[in-house]
Amino acid sequence: MTVTQASPMLAPVPAELLARWQRIPVAVAVDLAPAQQISPAIRPLRPAGQQPHLCARAVTVHCIAPDFGAVLHAIGQTGPGQVLVIAAAGHAANAMIGDVLGGQLHAQGAAGIICDGAIRDTASLASFDNFSVYSRHITPRGPTSAAHGAVNVAVSFGGCVVQPGDLILGDDDGLVTLPINRLAELIDAAEDKLRLEADWSRRLAAGDPVSSIFGLD
Repeated sequence: MTVTQASPMLAPVPAELLARWQRIPVAVAVDLAPAQQISPAIRPLRPAGQQPHLCARAVTVHCIAPDFGAVLHAIGQTGPGQVLVIAAAGHAANAMIGDVLGGQLHAQGAAGIICDGAIRDTASLASFDNFSVYSRHITPRGPTSAAHGAVNVAVSFGGCVVQPGDLILGDDDGLVTLPINRLAELIDAAEDKLRLEADWSRRLAAGDPVSSIFGLD
């Protein structure tokens, strides 16, 4: 078996729409599209308050761990506005990426890495500015071969199907994947939810009773 490399035609997303999604917390997006929440077991590498916000389109990788051949093929295809999505079926024993390839992604301007599997060299990965890293596991043991897998195909990742080009949002709370064809449909509701939450906070600060704010009996 060799590494399969697909070349899907990705629908463009207007820059203004992406900029609006950049301001949306993961919790708000999940409230609107709960089925799109990626498993909370896949956690940000940095501590809360230090994790860069992630809003980027997916370059997908299907790994047959402990083989990481597909990761190698995907590095050169992942640049600004994109995040490398490594689907490794939750494999814990072997890291699929570390600081060498992660550093190359950072140098290319990629937004980050999310891995349903293991990573290593975490101190270096966490030091890269404006680079988001999420993983299910951490291990010092590396991959054992580089001959299998697939790039830019639909993958099963943290309980969701992620398609090439899907929008991945990430923050301290976790990750959500949004199909491109739902971005325009959901953004107005997401912004309305942000305004509603701001109003709740304003009213609480003003001393309004919780029963009044939340419509309790």
